[in-house]
Amino acid sequence: MSDAELVLRSTRVITPEGTRAATVAVSAGRITAVLPYDAEVPPAARLEDVGDHVLLPGLVDTHVHVNDPGRTEWEGFWTATRAAAAGGITTLVDMPLNSLPPTTTVANLRAKQRVAADKAHVDVGFWGGALPGNVGDLRPLHDAGVFGFKAFLSPSGVDEFPHLDRAQLARSLAEIAGFDGLLIVHAEDPHRLAAAPQRGGPRYADFLASRPRAAEDTAIAHLVAEARRLNARVHVLHLSSSDALPLIAAARAEGVRVTVETCPHYLTLTAEEVPDGASEFKCCPPIREAANQDLLWQALADGTVDCVVTDHSPSTADLKTDDFATAWGGISGLQLSLPAVWTEARRRGHGLEDVVRWMSTRTAALAGLAHKGAIEAGRDADFAVLAPDETFTVDPAGLQHRNRVTAYAGRTLYGVVKATWLRGERIVADGAFTEPKGTLLERPRPAATTDRERNL
Repeated sequence: MSDAELVLRSTRVITPEGTRAATVAVSAGRITAVLPYDAEVPPAARLEDVGDHVLLPGLVDTHVHVNDPGRTEWEGFWTATRAAAAGGITTLVDMPLNSLPPTTTVANLRAKQRVAADKAHVDVGFWGGALPGNVGDLRPLHDAGVFGFKAFLSPSGVDEFPHLDRAQLARSLAEIAGFDGLLIVHAEDPHRLAAAPQRGGPRYADFLASRPRAAEDTAIAHLVAEARRLNARVHVLHLSSSDALPLIAAARAEGVRVTVETCPHYLTLTAEEVPDGASEFKCCPPIREAANQDLLWQALADGTVDCVVTDHSPSTADLKTDDFATAWGGISGLQLSLPAVWTEARRRGHGLEDVVRWMSTRTAALAGLAHKGAIEAGRDADFAVLAPDETFTVDPAGLQHRNRVTAYAGRTLYGVVKATWLRGERIVADGAFTEPKGTLLERPRPAATTDRERNL
């Protein structure tokens, strides 16, 4: 530790080996050692003692819609990354749609990177998009550093990002499998959706009926079949249907390369409590019943579901009308994801080590970010300092999102983020922010990605 520039000390440090009192040495933005709590601090190092607050690795959120450029009035890199930092998230990967242009060509990727470069308060990477007709753009995007490719199997909600039919999915996935890329998929079957009752109006029960579990289940079954046929890597986005869990577990047991995420809103909110007309709760797939939620938690515990990400998908307030059929579908959750998940996790008997595994370690592995996601030597010095037993009541006025519409308004949550550190620099402390210090990330090249990281 003699060359340490910074030393952080806590009675509760979450490491891959468990939670313990420790001293963490940092040099040049990387963790150089995790030492006993009473290790001697070099005279030249700055000591930051956080006492009994928990020191955990900065969260990695691999599902964020920043919408910048083009729909910056919905959200932008400045506001989204401030919200992330305030919530203990130190890395996010931006989705390719809802911005104009979408990230479906190398030129469009470069346009987005130029916008993000001087606005990012946290580290930012980018997904590419797989659309009908852009198969020829997939390898160039991969070579340009995107982390994988997002596709919809049903309409996305924006005209410039159409969904793939079955033949188009087969072509895109075959191309991506050719370079061992990753396809991440919004899996709802359009035919099942079209056959469901479609009633407009404010009743949440009507909206829920319009997005049945069978739409997810059918799409996931077809995706798994294609992944099996092509030996391709696929990732199921924002799983809400617990009915798909046995299929996923069976596929993984036979070696199909499929991973799965779910989201805080599916784990903490239930259909039974959504008020009619309250479209701040609208998302696709929808928030389902409490019994369904119990099974999602069980799947997280047994590893069938790999990770938890926000699917932060904001819009301007005027698009959140009281008609569930026409209101924009998306929940803003960046700043509140850690306390929301921790509040429900602790109620169900899970520990912060579990939350770190779901929201940092496994998400970093999904993106191949071997230098993120854990407090151990060689990783980036990204930290969140959390007071896990303190509570707060969500006031939308205190959120950093550009549009402060939230399904969590008025809820009392456990877990107050006291500070956030990015590569050894404190970027948030008690609500005060530094100037942007984030960097733009690219997909690690194969030599830096182990088989374990590729397969979680």
